[in-house]
Amino acid sequence: MSSLDHAVTGSALTFSIEEEKRAVRAALAEVGERIGRTIVKNGPLRVTMVALKPGGALREHHAEGPITVQVLEGAIDVEAAGKVHTLAAGTLFALGAGLPHAVTSRDGGIFLISVVAEPHAPPHSTTAQ
Repeated sequence: MSSLDHAVTGSALTFSIEEEKRAVRAALAEVGERIGRTIVKNGPLRVTMVALKPGGALREHHAEGPITVQVLEGAIDVEAAGKVHTLAAGTLFALGAGLPHAVTSRDGGIFLISVVAEPHAPPHSTTAQ
């Protein structure tokens, strides 16, 4: 399954979280330990729904910009900055840009990740004036 079966960018978008959860659950049944579905992709903003099977994990990684994680179903553990944060459904968690983190779920879970990519500085001009 991909995000290509619905619009992910536009000036105004509306999504049913329940429908998106059904879609990721169905896709998760046919894959390994995890599945991700991009919901919004607009400029520097990315919103992705991720589902983990029991015992599923996302290995350590980082995002260029700050992120939020909103747990929709089940529970996940986010390891960041030497601490493990156990997040239950209904929890919103935020991390600063570039902070390495990993995600695991003992019993499975579904969560939304929102990432805002930090704009890159314009390249330095080396032309003489």
